[in-house]
Amino acid sequence: MDARPDVIAAEELQIGFVTRAGEPAAIVDRVSLALRHGVSLGLAGESGCGKSTLLLALMGHAKAGLAVTHGTCCFEGRSLFEMPQAERDALRGKRIAMVPQNAGQALTPTLRIGAQIDEVLRFHTSLGPAERRERVLDLIDRVQLPSPAELARRYPHELSGGQQQRVAVAMAVAVDPVLLLLDEPTTGLDVTTQLHILELLRGLADQSGTAMVCVSHDIGVIARLCDEVAVMYAGRIVETGRADDVLVRPRHPYARGLLASIPRLKTGAVPEPIPGRPPTMGRMPQGCRFALRCDHVQDRCRVEMPPLRPLAGGAVACHFAEQLGIWQRPHDVAATALDGADHGAVLRVEDIAITYARPGLLDRFGLGGKSPARAVDGVSFTLEHGEVLGLVGESGSGKSTILRGIAGLWPLARGRIVLADGSDLAGPVDDRPRDVLRRVQLVFQNPDASLNPRRTVREILTRPLAIYHGLTGQAAAPRLASLMADVRLGEDYLDHLPSQLSGGEKQRIAIARAFAADPEIILCDEVTSALDVSVQASILNLLADLCASRGVACILVSHDLAVVRAVARRIAVLYRGRLCEIGPAAQVALAPRHPYTRALVGAVLEPEPGQAIESDAALIEDAGGGPGGCSFRSRCPRSIPLCAQTVPDLLALDPGHAVRCHRVREAVA
Repeated sequence: MDARPDVIAAEELQIGFVTRAGEPAAIVDRVSLALRHGVSLGLAGESGCGKSTLLLALMGHAKAGLAVTHGTCCFEGRSLFEMPQAERDALRGKRIAMVPQNAGQALTPTLRIGAQIDEVLRFHTSLGPAERRERVLDLIDRVQLPSPAELARRYPHELSGGQQQRVAVAMAVAVDPVLLLLDEPTTGLDVTTQLHILELLRGLADQSGTAMVCVSHDIGVIARLCDEVAVMYAGRIVETGRADDVLVRPRHPYARGLLASIPRLKTGAVPEPIPGRPPTMGRMPQGCRFALRCDHVQDRCRVEMPPLRPLAGGAVACHFAEQLGIWQRPHDVAATALDGADHGAVLRVEDIAITYARPGLLDRFGLGGKSPARAVDGVSFTLEHGEVLGLVGESGSGKSTILRGIAGLWPLARGRIVLADGSDLAGPVDDRPRDVLRRVQLVFQNPDASLNPRRTVREILTRPLAIYHGLTGQAAAPRLASLMADVRLGEDYLDHLPSQLSGGEKQRIAIARAFAADPEIILCDEVTSALDVSVQASILNLLADLCASRGVACILVSHDLAVVRAVARRIAVLYRGRLCEIGPAAQVALAPRHPYTRALVGAVLEPEPGQAIESDAALIEDAGGGPGGCSFRSRCPRSIPLCAQTVPDLLALDPGHAVRCHRVREAVA
């Protein structure tokens, strides 16, 4: 038995601030946890529950304006907040390391990658320059980045998001820390890149015995990486235990709600969100903080705070956990065939090609030399009335570029985009008639960047009503009320500024603004990325309901195949600008034919521990296929010589299902 003290131990830790009214408010409220060497702990919960504040406290840091008001936090038996600042600083980066959420912002843009890793070694080791250079290259290789010597000379902007994240991991593990803290280490990454990072972290922990604490809104990440799980709600831990128990047999109603909110690849239904929203810090209700959202609430819950008490090998803060019975996970449903009815195409995309290279003077006279690389190359598909079509693929596959082309935000190099009445969308958005603008609306990934921070929700929604329908002032009031009801927000939100809304509420307003135009087509670009699973479920429910009730067609872009599977009738899979598979959602998700689609499916992380990786291609770095041939061949476990010679045609299989693959063509020939 390991006689060493716990790597990290918090006892009744409370971190908070004082409100303007002079009342104390706790962001982390009486939290106790302990972590042994070599054990990984996942912290799950909605935004604002205190996860990141607790994570920072585990390295002895409280954000400006916050303070430890009760309890202790000890590293290897010593109180972090009571030790001298110099000692605490000496621990950080050497004994305690952190991988931040956004590695691109954490890396210094003006320093080469090798110099940034060397800086860690220079501060925390006694290695000489030659030894440090060798160690830098070893670390780059250890995190599975190609050509270490070349990559060490690059700047952060010359790396992809996944590569930047691996550099952050290399810096964090450079001196073999005892405790590694991970703050949303895979947010916004492709599922295949995410799998790379998690396999790397899991392997490093197993080899070195490093203890890890991982904060993530993605329960699948926690299931893949962590041995133990703590579920937080409104500053408190409400359930904790081994991952096998908490994620498979949750006992607390909130933990059950989180797991029910997660879209699952094999399940056809849209996931159920948790009703309501968490209480505001400083305005906590008496009794159980989850009572207002709980389906099992009783009178005792409203007046008495439930303690965190041992139950079934873990601990649960619920008065009636024993009476809730065994949780039943959402049932899988059988694959359904594509509806054979012809709903009529509202949009036709015909052989489009898009490049981001701006034509120069010589290009205008045909003297520009070789053609620039295309972000989208020869993509064709139709979109039917009332249909949700999912576009999936890794970063750089051309998903968002296609949306920009349809929206008129980027010119086509070739091809046509046509509405049902023959209206041509190939030109720039400024040249489109007002009615065509109304019929095609775009919802951006980040509502903070698309909502005017100086305008109220009322002003934001009134603008499209005025432009497209001539409704202003009191004439717009009934329509505004209807829009707010459609996105399930009260009319009191109309006088709020975007800064006064949560991330999910901002995204609802962005969707309401798009539907205010009464569009025929709505283009959604990663509208659920980085959202909590419960908020994500509510947005997916909202989109599905609005499209079904209004007959609006939708193209939903996402890197998460499970999210698309939840609402899409068909799924189109893109790789390096080409369509490699398109078909009914159930067939593409449950019986993929293209090796790349299989890689994406194999990399989807279900929220249950012990999931096997079903495709080796998911763990192969994209080396680029080179000119000619199939662009996926460098990663394909089934590649044949023909793949390097010619680009495969899109082959029709079952009704509505087509695949671009030489091996599939051979199999059906």
